[in-house]
Amino acid sequence: MTSAPTISVLMPVYNAERYIVEAVESILAQTFRDFEFLIVDDGSTDRSPKLLHRYAQKDPRIQLISRPNTGYVRALNEMLARSRGEFIARMDADDIALPNRFALQVGFLRQNPEVVCVGGAQDFIDEAGRVLFHYAEVEQDQEIQQKALSGTTPINHPSAMMRRAALIQVGGYDESLCPAEDLDLWLKLGEIGKLANLPETVLKYRQHANSVSERKQSEQNHQKRIACERAWQRRGIEGQFRATKPWRPTDRASRYEDILRYGWQFFNTGQRWAAIAYGIRSIQIFPLASPGWILLACALIKPLPEVDLK
Repeated sequence: MTSAPTISVLMPVYNAERYIVEAVESILAQTFRDFEFLIVDDGSTDRSPKLLHRYAQKDPRIQLISRPNTGYVRALNEMLARSRGEFIARMDADDIALPNRFALQVGFLRQNPEVVCVGGAQDFIDEAGRVLFHYAEVEQDQEIQQKALSGTTPINHPSAMMRRAALIQVGGYDESLCPAEDLDLWLKLGEIGKLANLPETVLKYRQHANSVSERKQSEQNHQKRIACERAWQRRGIEGQFRATKPWRPTDRASRYEDILRYGWQFFNTGQRWAAIAYGIRSIQIFPLASPGWILLACALIKPLPEVDLK
């Protein structure tokens, strides 16, 4: 048995062949290299197992477990039980970690021993990796706790790094609260230590229709309320649940609106081909609606606005 690594990276995988290479390589390219990379292939039926096996053969830090599907929360608890690192870093199979993510987070946790979990800012990207928008989380413990207690997830799960001892102390992930197990975890960790987010961007967070957060928003909100009610009871406070509106598209109309907004954003920032792609996508959703055709026409023939690069 070799000495324990500083970080244990936990990444569950299920049918992620389209994105898995970028996700794995972003971890292997970290400037902070003292980590073990635990991956559970949770019964994938695509090429994910084959791709992961190639990486596991090349890099001894990767520990690959392939088995029938049980769900990602159980996979997380399984990896937690196998982990040996001082810190636990979460990663999802469709996201991209920036190269200095681990270095920044380990440095912060070393300098702030009262903090049990730290996340960071993210760039939201689409299926093709195009940046949709930048999102900076609230950074201080008090604001983070207030958001969590009202039902808003204040730390993006795949951006998080936690102290392993704290994660074990609170009992790991509660499978019964999936897909709001992350909010439940932040609430529990916030009862034994402080929570934080870095101002630096640590992750490219992929937004696509097949993600768990997008497919199960109604169920997620229900589970968030349960997690909050339990936290209010544990803390002996009266809380108010405010996370009632979905933050992602829930139907064709809301998806259409999002696509139009991002399409014009790409056009106005000089990204013609992205604007064209989004114009086509909008027409595929509502072929008879004029806004999508206007976007596509402008993207094809209209001069791009001058973009201030200062």
